[in-house]
Amino acid sequence: MSSRALAWQSDDNPLWQVAGLLLRPLHLGLAFPSVLYVAAMSVFLFRPPDLFSFYADRIAFGILVFFVGLRTMALRDKIPFFAGLSLPMLALTALAVLRVLREPFDAQIWSIIASKYIVPFALFHIAVLVFRGASQRRHFEIFVILALAYLVFIAIAFLVDARSLIFPRFILDEGLGFHPDRARGPFLQAVANGVSLNILGILVIALSEKRKIVVTGLWMILPLAVLATMTRAVWTSFAVTTIVLGFRLVEHRRQAVCAFLAVVGLVMGLATGVGNTSLKSALWDRTGERGPVEARLAVYDAGWAMFRERPLTGWAARGMYAELARRMEGYHLRTFYVHNTYLALLVEFGVPGLALYGILFFNLFRLSWHSPPGESGPVAALRKVWPILLCVYLFNAFFVDMAYQFVIGLVFTVAGMLCAPRESAA
Repeated sequence: MSSRALAWQSDDNPLWQVAGLLLRPLHLGLAFPSVLYVAAMSVFLFRPPDLFSFYADRIAFGILVFFVGLRTMALRDKIPFFAGLSLPMLALTALAVLRVLREPFDAQIWSIIASKYIVPFALFHIAVLVFRGASQRRHFEIFVILALAYLVFIAIAFLVDARSLIFPRFILDEGLGFHPDRARGPFLQAVANGVSLNILGILVIALSEKRKIVVTGLWMILPLAVLATMTRAVWTSFAVTTIVLGFRLVEHRRQAVCAFLAVVGLVMGLATGVGNTSLKSALWDRTGERGPVEARLAVYDAGWAMFRERPLTGWAARGMYAELARRMEGYHLRTFYVHNTYLALLVEFGVPGLALYGILFFNLFRLSWHSPPGESGPVAALRKVWPILLCVYLFNAFFVDMAYQFVIGLVFTVAGMLCAPRESAA
């Protein structure tokens, strides 16, 4: 090798140092894809609804896809494919994209399609590639603990009216989203916040084998955070989840802890409600409130009528929302959504859309039926609680159209982690 080449490759060469610094992010992205993954999920959680970082989540998603794709090619790895899951997800994504391509471009509709179909489809397959080892799963575990702690903190801050502690501040903006009078979190929707609290609570118990003090502490205050959502569907699913979770996990100590924490949470919630007159009034008003139920039933009637008119072809995305608003003329709502995932699928795609969704979730449930030989640790614990997690998601989907990519992303990330050991063992 010539002396000129040796001089160029010398560590003292400033050009070589600059090149090393420029390539350092590329090296880190390829070496730690799980860190990129949880960073993207964090952006999904904190994505502001205003126009100023409107595309922040898309940029984070694009960076994640780029680095994982580059790493897959460098390692000559196979792109994961599971017929029972990949095909229905791909079919739903294709249905949504092909229908919206026939209409003028609408950023909001494309954002909804990305959140409901494109991003979850990609995250599932990326999770299979990324979360194969113990260190990668630990990164996800830490993220789950921090996300749950954050959501619990701001929910309780809202409950005790410590609004100066709530961050980001757009959560308190009554002109954005829904349910400004409840603990709605950065999702700006109380049901989505409650589902996230419930799912993250399940994941914390399954993943955190060595952080029992942290898990116990979070579960002791989690019932108060759920109470702060002021949402009956969330209360119901959390109460049932807590009981079933104790019986699903085989260890007797965990059963006792779950049952004990359920009782503690109930007592703390009742004590708080009785001791605080305004909170007591809010709880009673929320329990007996009929207005939202009547409006929701009217939306269901309008959506069902639209489905019956086009049971096989469904309505185009732009036309669906406009037609729903026309049929709800007597109600003065800011936006018109079906507020039911299954009815939304029927209205938009007809029977084929709901059938594909049913096939997808049937195969998701199957992930818990047959575990690979010798499976243990966090993945085995995840497989035990997986049916509970899916039931929480599907139950709450009756009361909201699941278009929240953080919530959907959590579900399909865990699905990818459950599929990864099978692929590694193959």
